[in-house]
Amino acid sequence: MKNYSVLILITFALVFFMTCNSDEVVQLDTTPYEINYAGFPNPDLPADNPLTKAGVQLGRMLFYEKALSKNGTQACADCHRQSDSFSDSLKFSIGVEKLPGKRQAMPIFNLAWHYNGMFWDGRSPSVRDQALKPIQDPLEMNESLQNVVQKLSKDKKYTNQFIRAFGDEVITPERIGLAIEQFEFTIISNNSKYDRWKRGEIQLTAEEERGRVLFFSEFNPGSSVKGAECFHCHGNHNFTNDEFMNNGLDTESGIADEGRMKVTGALADKGKFKVPSLRNIAQSFPYMHDGRFKTLEEVIDHYNTGVKPSNSVDILLQYNLQPGGLKLNATDKADLVAFLKTLTDETYLKNEAFKNPF
Repeated sequence: MKNYSVLILITFALVFFMTCNSDEVVQLDTTPYEINYAGFPNPDLPADNPLTKAGVQLGRMLFYEKALSKNGTQACADCHRQSDSFSDSLKFSIGVEKLPGKRQAMPIFNLAWHYNGMFWDGRSPSVRDQALKPIQDPLEMNESLQNVVQKLSKDKKYTNQFIRAFGDEVITPERIGLAIEQFEFTIISNNSKYDRWKRGEIQLTAEEERGRVLFFSEFNPGSSVKGAECFHCHGNHNFTNDEFMNNGLDTESGIADEGRMKVTGALADKGKFKVPSLRNIAQSFPYMHDGRFKTLEEVIDHYNTGVKPSNSVDILLQYNLQPGGLKLNATDKADLVAFLKTLTDETYLKNEAFKNPF
């Protein structure tokens, strides 16, 4: 009889707990999301979209949500995999209709320091705007924003999370973009071997150090250090100048993708594309907007002797265009590759905060 009474009490307690838990009050949570910007300047984040724990979590959920696609088979993360530096190892990503895209998927990290448009051609002015474009692209997720809103509105975990992030359960395309923007702003890469070297925590190998000096040196064939000129376009903390440039991939008649010109209409922008960051470059192959180069060695060979003249090729490549190019030998090129690999950030590639929350 005593055991039976205990069993009744336990059962009552469980029912009471489950009832209370199901009646949990969901409300706005404005707890700020804290980020360690170690070694980086504080970014100029948009004032109308402050980072909160609830907003970042919602954006993370949406980034991995396959319901954003027409047939429920693809999420943003399917073309932007963390192990590939949130890019795609395919030359062109394959969309829900089994059709290839037109450009290589760009990596996602340190977007808080990108102020000059998104995508290879800069057609989106902000991360929130960019986040919505692949959903609607027929070659990518091929879904309407209206349908996405309807699907998410039927899912209680999303209506609850929108309450936590925005104060009510109203789901709109604008809020979807804002949430994904919050999450992507938290994807920071600042703990590579190079970063740790800059902080005085470790030493580079002799090969890596020679590559570093080459990378940050002006072209000077008469010197013991020839100089690879890389730093002009990839020299700041994020290893990109955030500009649009023609890097001499094709001659004038060979430019198949007009790049930035499609956005601005200016002939001077023909063949120009966003200068990508070189952080985690060893993980984000293939390279260039069209994925034409499979290896870092091929990329270096291009800049050494393969740059082609055109009307809009950048003036910074003047030495590359000279006979013999940058005159880098096999040792120089191997040293550069060794240095570029020091930009790989294993902390970022394995960070649990960026992984699938489901």
